Amino acid sequence: MADVDESDLKILEILRKNARTPYTSIAKELKISEAAVRKRIEKLIKMGVIKRFTIEYELENEIRAIVMVQSTPQIPTPEISKKIAKIPGVEVVYETTGDYDILTVVRGTNISSINKTIDDIRSLQGVLSTNSTIVLRVWF
Repeated sequence: MADVDESDLKILEILRKNARTPYTSIAKELKISEAAVRKRIEKLIKMGVIKRFTIEYELENEIRAIVMVQSTPQIPTPEISKKIAKIPGVEVVYETTGDYDILTVVRGTNISSINKTIDDIRSLQGVLSTNSTIVLRVWF
């Protein structure tokens, strides 16, 4: 992270809140040129700091669940995580410390679709157990 300075961190924070923030607005807030903002963002992308630009959304009838996964030591956690990330309905996968090795956020249009995704996770070789909880409300 030696190549990431205070201005880069401010740019990342602005983009985290709204990835569509115009470069001109970022430049104005940081008191630097638009060209400087553009170069800094290109540098952050090339460095792999910025992985992707995405959106946060919430549909009225959509259900989210957090699924915590315990894995077996015989299969590397990254291998299991990559397989989980490919399952339809899985939004994001985190490798974690503690009682659970992997935490996933799952989206579906109903409980049946959530259950299907959880069953798909449970069926993977290396998954010992899961613990799931439904998300009631999201705050940004």
